[in-house]
Amino acid sequence: MEGVRPDAFFFVIGIGIMVEKSHYQIKQVIGLTIRKVGVVGAGTMGQGISEMLAFKGLDVLLTDRSEQHLNHGLRQIEQSLDKQIEKWALTKAEKKLILGRIRPVGSLEEMADCDMVIETISEDLNLKKQVFTELDRVCGPDIILASNTSTLSLTELAGATAYPERVIGLHFIYPAFKVDVVELIRGLKTSDETFETVRRFVENTLNKQGIMVYESPGFVTSRLICLFINEAANLLQEGVATAEDIDRAMRIGYSFKHGPFEMADRFGLDSVVAALEQMFREYGELKYRPSVVLKKMVRAGQLGVKTGEGFFKYDEDGDRI
Repeated sequence: MEGVRPDAFFFVIGIGIMVEKSHYQIKQVIGLTIRKVGVVGAGTMGQGISEMLAFKGLDVLLTDRSEQHLNHGLRQIEQSLDKQIEKWALTKAEKKLILGRIRPVGSLEEMADCDMVIETISEDLNLKKQVFTELDRVCGPDIILASNTSTLSLTELAGATAYPERVIGLHFIYPAFKVDVVELIRGLKTSDETFETVRRFVENTLNKQGIMVYESPGFVTSRLICLFINEAANLLQEGVATAEDIDRAMRIGYSFKHGPFEMADRFGLDSVVAALEQMFREYGELKYRPSVVLKKMVRAGQLGVKTGEGFFKYDEDGDRI
């Protein structure tokens, strides 16, 4: 190659190899098939997400901060499957297959070979950051880290990791098994490849509708539904109507499956108050300030289905009494 300096020639070749390699890596990320998923937290949402993933044929590794909480979560999943068998929605053989796909593990280290890990612990920013820091340490940079947070900043959570581009919000709505919408929340540094991989997973593997949301406190669903519940609590506090009648009005009048108070009971009143307080701090608007009624009930330990009593009473299976 006459007239071309040798060092320039090798520089061009080197750039070509780097571009080709980068292109290959992006193709690999986009083409990633998610078959094994870790779930951190065996609470209400962790149980529902684990059951739903296993039902879709995925291998699930489930962990929690204590063996007691983990065992309780597994028992709740089994009860949920038994209720479906009673309704002829599931067979005993299918139940056995689903439970066989959910493997309890004692630590985050055992999730190192997952394709994706979903964090579902309580809405405590510091606790979540600790989980993400630990996951970032044990999981390779090609493993996607997702949070089921309903209000917290994905950018701040990702800031606790060395690879913020692989962190994304994956907000399932209760009950995760039945609701077909999932919010996909991008943090400031979430890569296009991570988003595209998760979108395909949600839509093609889970058969749910993915809604892309740019980071904002409460995102879309929590921001709207928490205001709905909060205003219902204000109506109750003012004596406008009873909790039962307010719920009945919204169920019959607007075709809601549950009224605002039963929704709050099923979400967990502590979770609703935490979400409202987070949005109140972020936006500074009075409409997000939690109702006195909600705060009183949380102080009294009446958190809804998880404690057997909230605005209404529930049995061990979570059915209204």
